[in-house]
Amino acid sequence: MLFYLLFSLLIVQRLTELYIAKKNEKWMINRGGEEHGNKHYPFIVSLHVLFLISLLLEVIIFHKDLTEVWFVLVPILFITQFMRYWSVISLGNYWNTKIIIVPNDIVVSKGPYQFIKHPNYVVVAVEILIIPLLFDAYVTSLVFTMLNIVMMTIRIPAEEKALQTYTNYQEVFTVKSRFLPNKR
Repeated sequence: MLFYLLFSLLIVQRLTELYIAKKNEKWMINRGGEEHGNKHYPFIVSLHVLFLISLLLEVIIFHKDLTEVWFVLVPILFITQFMRYWSVISLGNYWNTKIIIVPNDIVVSKGPYQFIKHPNYVVVAVEILIIPLLFDAYVTSLVFTMLNIVMMTIRIPAEEKALQTYTNYQEVFTVKSRFLPNKR
């Protein structure tokens, strides 16, 4: 029962994010925004849809249940959700599931972006690893963690290239780490 509740929440969360992304996309396009990296975007969507399907099937077919170490994983999941919403709120109208750049706009560097370049990608990576482990769905966790790593080796350079070309990204983020807070 707990799995179905969490799974339903994930679906609602993802659909809500797509709604917000579509609204933000319109806003950015109206301001002269241009999409970049659109050739790999369908693969990202497919990865996330297949992740959810794989998780559902692995739990149902193999009768998986809540792991014994849930008390370790659940707090990590809560922290990732805090980081997710902090990232979305910090980016405001600039948050999107696509790479849409408004030329000559100033890059957002508040919220978690004051510490690392890609907090939302860290969140997604942790979720793809942790959520299946919460229900002992090891195959889904391993396979989709590896696929996400491959996808991010394409996505992040495309995003950074577009930001460097059309915004002040280089001057804002030259000293920040991609995924971990810098030690000062």
